[in-house]
Amino acid sequence: MATPPVIGLLVECRDEPGVLYRLTEAIFRHGANITYVAGGSARREAIAEIQLEVAGAPDQTRLTAELESVTGVTKVSVVPTFQMIYGKRVIVIGGGAQVGMVAQGAISEADRHNIRGERISVDTIPLVGEEQLADAVRAVARLHRARALVLAGAIMGGDITNAVREIRDAGIVVLCTSMAGSVPDAADVVVSDPVEAGVMAVMLIADTAKFSIEHVRGRRF
Repeated sequence: MATPPVIGLLVECRDEPGVLYRLTEAIFRHGANITYVAGGSARREAIAEIQLEVAGAPDQTRLTAELESVTGVTKVSVVPTFQMIYGKRVIVIGGGAQVGMVAQGAISEADRHNIRGERISVDTIPLVGEEQLADAVRAVARLHRARALVLAGAIMGGDITNAVREIRDAGIVVLCTSMAGSVPDAADVVVSDPVEAGVMAVMLIADTAKFSIEHVRGRRF
C-alpha cells in the first residue's frame, strides 16, 4: 500500500488558548503526524491562521471534516505544502554587497533548475557583527527546508566558526566566499567568486544537477 502523501492544511480559528491542542489531538486520533506547523494573525481581529503539514493521514477528507468540527475552528482549507511551492532553500548571510552578488548567482541557477521542475528558493540577509552572524548561522539549522548556507564577507571567525561546524553536523551544506578569519577552514567549500558561490550552492542541493558535495568538500575555488 502506498504511503499517504504529506498534505498542507490552512486552519482559520479563533485566537484563543487551547485551539492548537485540540487540533493536534484530532490529528493524533487519525494516526497522522504533524511534520510542520506555522501560525500567525489573520487579516481580521481575534482570528488566527495555522498552517499544518501532516503526514500519514489515511483519509484526508475525514481528517479535514473533523478538524473543521473542532471548537474554535472556523475554516479548514487544503493547500499546497511549502515544499511543493518553495522547495529547498539556500540561505545567504553576510555583507550587503557580497550577499547581493551571491544571490545573483543563486537565483540565476535556481531559475534554470526550477524551469525543469525543481523547487529551490533563495533567502538573504545582510548582517555585521560576530554575535549577530553566529546567531543567524545557528538559526539556519532550525529553518524549515533549509539545505545550504553561503557566508559572504571579508572576515568571519570566532563564534561564527563554531556555529558553522554545528550546522554542518546538522546536515546543512556550508559554502563561503574567500575571506580572512577561520570560517573558510570550517566551511565545506570556499569559492572566491561570490556569483559562482551562489551557483554552486544551488547545484549542490538540486535534484536536477549531477553534482555532490562529496566531489568538492574541503576544496577552494
